[in-house]
Amino acid sequence: MKPTDPSPTAQSGLPARAVVVSVDAMGGDKGPAPVVAGIADAAKKNPDLRFILHGPVDQLAPLVVKRRIGDICEIRDAAEVVDMADKPSHVVRSGRGTSMWSTIESVRDGDATVAVSCGNTGALMALSMIRLRKAPGVSRPAIAVLWPSRNPQGFNVMLDVGADIKADAQDLLQYSLMGASYARNGMHLDRPRVGLLNVGTEDHKGRPELHTAHDLIAAQADAARFDFVGFVEGGDIPGDRCDVIVTDGFTGNVALKTGEGTASLIGDFLREAFAYTPLSRVASLLALTSMRRLRKRIDPRRVNGGVFLGLNGTVVKSHGSADATGVAAAVKLAFQLAQSGITDRIAARIAAVRQDHEQDEDHGETPQ
Repeated sequence: MKPTDPSPTAQSGLPARAVVVSVDAMGGDKGPAPVVAGIADAAKKNPDLRFILHGPVDQLAPLVVKRRIGDICEIRDAAEVVDMADKPSHVVRSGRGTSMWSTIESVRDGDATVAVSCGNTGALMALSMIRLRKAPGVSRPAIAVLWPSRNPQGFNVMLDVGADIKADAQDLLQYSLMGASYARNGMHLDRPRVGLLNVGTEDHKGRPELHTAHDLIAAQADAARFDFVGFVEGGDIPGDRCDVIVTDGFTGNVALKTGEGTASLIGDFLREAFAYTPLSRVASLLALTSMRRLRKRIDPRRVNGGVFLGLNGTVVKSHGSADATGVAAAVKLAFQLAQSGITDRIAARIAAVRQDHEQDEDHGETPQ
């Protein structure tokens, strides 16, 4: 089956602000059906969305017809699929025929502005780095996620949560710049507050690279238009002390998985408590409205999507088990970031800091 239009951007009557999203339809645990349903739901709420859908055309075509999105969706046939168990190195060497490769390639070729995939995180990051390349001056890309918090915006940004387990002081500085840009453009915070995750807020605690990073970040705060609150602890991740939490990928990933597991455990405990006695079941009915409000507030599907920052292109990693609601949330996030031009903004900020650093070195100065 040929797509209705080989280039969605060439369609007549395309909205001036339209954003083309490249979607890996085959990466999720539940197959392509929830992915197609999710992009259809996202399109209903935003007429400026257009899609390039990647996967076996014989599987995707009926789903697209069923959801009646053929006029805004191009299908690009990709017969192979990256499995969750596939090693990133294998995918980089042999994954050219996969839906994930095709998804990233559409962004690389300029056919789409942003990519979305529910697939293997390691493989997606490896392909993104190989095909899109790191933005000039970026040492290590980062994965940023939104974390439910007590702040007025309802969420905090945390990065890195798994792109790379290592991070030196310069990497942490770059994460702070990327995280602040994400908060400013994705969450509309004019001057976000940035905290550096540590084992304590005292100046003498933490590894040497954290202390070096502390000074580097503090020195760039005014120029980069954010407020640096210094060291923060694990309890501040869902708190209101800062808007952006900066850490290395190992620590961030452990914190993320711990948070997800704790939220699931609390949900199980609440269900058990309300089902314990006939009286508690009656109480659950009385508290139904409040419980629905709480469930919506902490529902991970509403903020589904980790963003790869620091590449020559924006990639959103949706959860592997995402349903239609989760995919729609990831597409919405991708759309917002594409509209904000976050990739160019981050590249400009990193380049400016790099230039300042090189000038200081030329003059024999040590940045403070």
